[in-house]
Formats: sequence, C-alpha cells, structure tokens
Amino acid sequence: MRIALGVLLCLGLLLATEGKEVYEKKCASCHQGYISMSKLKKNYLDHNNTLLKLTAPTLNQLSYRLKQRIGDPKGDNDLHRMEVAAFISDYVINPEREKSLCLDDVMQHFKTMPSLKGKISEDELEEVSTYIYDSENKILAEKGVQYEGFEKALEKAKKEHKIIMLKVMTKYCHFCRKMDREVMIEEDVVKAIEKDFIPVSIDISIHKLPLGLKTELTPSFIFIDENAKVLLNLPGAWDKIDFLDILREAKMKYKQKEKR
Repeated sequence: MRIALGVLLCLGLLLATEGKEVYEKKCASCHQGYISMSKLKKNYLDHNNTLLKLTAPTLNQLSYRLKQRIGDPKGDNDLHRMEVAAFISDYVINPEREKSLCLDDVMQHFKTMPSLKGKISEDELEEVSTYIYDSENKILAEKGVQYEGFEKALEKAKKEHKIIMLKVMTKYCHFCRKMDREVMIEEDVVKAIEKDFIPVSIDISIHKLPLGLKTELTPSFIFIDENAKVLLNLPGAWDKIDFLDILREAKMKYKQKEKR
C-alpha cells in the first residue's frame, strides 16, 4: 500500500513538473502567472484593463474558475479532475467564446484564443491540466498565511507575547475561500499577521473549537491573548482594507489589556 501511494505521489509530482513546463512553453505568453485579486479587480473595474493590459486570464483565475464552474467541486476529486481536464482539452482544441468561464466584465477585454490543434499532444494536455488544477492550492500554500495548531500557537503566544488569530472555517464555505484567495494571500496582510499574530485555522465541520468557544458562522475570526482570553470575536468576510483595520483593532485591544 505504501509503495502504491509513493508511486502515485511521484507520478503527481512528475505531472506537475512537466505540466509547468508545458504551461510556460505554450500558455504563459498569454496567460500570466499569479496576480493578486486586489490588483486584478483594480485593473478590470477601475482601469478597464489599461493597468495590467492582460490578454487572457491569469493562472490563478483559470485554476479557480475551472474548479468552481466545471463538474462538482464537492464531489469525488479524481472525477472532478477528469471533468476539468476534459473541458481544458476540448477548449484548447475547439475554443469558442460561448464556452468561456470568465465573468463578462473580464472576458470583454480578451479575444478568443486560437486553436492549438496539432500544436499540443494529448500527454501535454493531461500534464498542463494537472498543473492548472493544482495551481490555486499551491499558490495559496506558497504565498498565503501559514497556520499553526492551537496548542503550539498558545505556547508561542506566551513566549513571543503575540495574539492568536483563530480563523473559523469549513472546507466548502464560499466566503472562507474568498477570504483565502483575496485577502489572506495579500502581501501586506501576510506581513501584518506574521509580525504580531500567530494564525490558527480550524474547520468546525471536523474539529471542535478550543477553550469552549462556539460559533456557527464561517468565516469567523477570534483573537485570543497569551492567557487564552478572547480579545475580539468577529464573524464575517472582509476586503483587505477592512481586515487590516480589524488586525489593528485586535492589537489595540491587546495593548489596552496589558496596561491594566
């Protein structure tokens, strides 16, 4: 069993590596890599694509839209991967504007891509499909907030005199995912959290919250001091500016408590 799992893992890594090469060779001239959602929104909504002058959706846009719009993202993962791969293969060979998954206010800036029929093999299509499918999670893991377990976070909070930022979420919560891909990955948000907070993420569909805490709303952000006392408990999703304000409010509450 371990050998089989090892073989599957190696195969997945191989496809991802080869898929990246295919993407860079045959897709990247039009489809740029990761660009933050705040920059993308500013480009499309405020500057009519004159800021970035994109000619096609970015890699993170592709990965997210494909996984959300094709098949059942909550169903069997292997089947979902096959459904996304089948769509990519069909679209690349037979591109039609009506098939596009882009939002209308985004798609208006792009021309329909030319067909790659005869220019890309079936193996390359499989490899690049795997790469695109996995890109969103890989980008989040590399650029997003890095979370700790709660017990370890509490130990670190006592040693480093930092605030625990507990993110309450569930795997398929739309607004949790929206926060992850639009806010918790922004460079200034990540830096602010790394400086003064120890982030913890708990999926309440799987685990109970620590300290007897309860909430049914996701996402919720609970800020806890080094003595395991709640400083702030805020349900909801916010944009980057509002969330940075929330981080500042949590710091202010912490400082006020220290002075008592």
